[in-house]
Amino acid sequence: MPEPSKEEIEARAYQLWEQAGIPVGREKEFWNLAEQELRNEDKSSPVRTPDTL
Repeated sequence: MPEPSKEEIEARAYQLWEQAGIPVGREKEFWNLAEQELRNEDKSSPVRTPDTL
């Protein structure tokens, strides 16, 4: 699976941000979380965390 697209990351980050109650000033945090989450969907990604194995 290729790297997640900017649009995919943006959409997921927005979902996470809304679920968290739309906190101000944490956009980068939600972007990074969304990017990591999407990468973890691909089990061949080297960026996996131990809890996703």
